[in-house]
Amino acid sequence: MGFQIIELQIENGIATITLNRPKALNALNLAMAAELGQAVHQVRDDPAVRVVVITGSGDKAFAAGADITEFKAMSPVDAWMFTQQLQRVYMGIERLPKPVIAAVNGYALGGGCELMMACDIVYASGSAKIGQPEVNLGIIPGAGGTQRLSRLIGKQRAKELVLTGDMIGAQEAWNLGLLNKVFPPDQLMSEVKKLAEKLASKGAVALKAAKEAIEEGYDIELERGVANEGKLFGLCFGTEDMREGVNAFLEKRPPQFKGK
Repeated sequence: MGFQIIELQIENGIATITLNRPKALNALNLAMAAELGQAVHQVRDDPAVRVVVITGSGDKAFAAGADITEFKAMSPVDAWMFTQQLQRVYMGIERLPKPVIAAVNGYALGGGCELMMACDIVYASGSAKIGQPEVNLGIIPGAGGTQRLSRLIGKQRAKELVLTGDMIGAQEAWNLGLLNKVFPPDQLMSEVKKLAEKLASKGAVALKAAKEAIEEGYDIELERGVANEGKLFGLCFGTEDMREGVNAFLEKRPPQFKGK
């Protein structure tokens, strides 16, 4: 499948999706949202893909929000449909049965911050700027910002960021728990590659089960979450990967997982 606004590269089990509108700071317009959704479906259904990386082209922005130039012509219904489209794409990322790493190489604002938060692990450049500035336009986040942010950093801190519209730097974002690690700009992608390669070497079925257990159990009562975890644990025992992992451990050798 060809793309015009994003780039999709697949190598050694790692799919890298690059938002490619550097002159617009990789702002998310309608066309980019559609292509991102297509790319997510493609990597989901490709058995050769074991890990997904999402980043932005250039060193200035991951994604500096939605493309505000499109807002002037939007009716209330148009705006609702746009947020529905982004919400579907971001939920698709969150529910991918494969780990998704965000490589945040600059501004991650508005829809870009919401995209970042839909990923499983976030590595960022020390020059990254994070925020939900929609209130400065007289609107609110519409692609999960009010929901994921409060779940990640707590209600009061989320309110402060959303109500002020302020940007924060990488260190503060890390302190709040929005980022997993922060690196110098020239080391970001090499560190992301190391992490992606490490994840790609694990058993794909176990990664899927672990991600599902965390996602499904996050906002339900503990008893139900633990019960679901136990079922997924048991299902892993029916896989070739489980047998290979146990045998490799007992034989003191690296496992060769096949994702089956």
